[in-house]
Amino acid sequence: MTHAHGSCLCGDVRFTVAWPSKWVAHCHCTMCQRAHGAAFVTWFGMENASVGIDDAAGALRWYVSSPGAERGFCQRCGSSLFFRAERWPGELHIALANLHGDADRAPMAHVFWETHVDWARLDPNDDLPRKTAPESD
Repeated sequence: MTHAHGSCLCGDVRFTVAWPSKWVAHCHCTMCQRAHGAAFVTWFGMENASVGIDDAAGALRWYVSSPGAERGFCQRCGSSLFFRAERWPGELHIALANLHGDADRAPMAHVFWETHVDWARLDPNDDLPRKTAPESD
């Protein structure tokens, strides 16, 4: 498996990735919770050069969610797709649920664990590291 494809719900925004990914992680930050309406979001990180985005319909929009960070979504169906930030130059984070199929690796960690919600029960056998927010630069 060298390539994979994905899209938003309506299909107006499509993407192709060329593996390998940089990482896969479950994010529990409050912005991801609100942007996706979920307890956490599983992201995979890719080098920008390894991602092709097809936005022929012109539906991809970027929202500045915090200083130096943007979230990409489809204006037609509302699917949250991407995240990019100055903190990780040259890297695009893609919501794993928008991938058509599996990623090239399993999740490696829970991040921003300090803001996880108690109402979502995780697998008791999940032994992934639980990381807190990185220190500000």
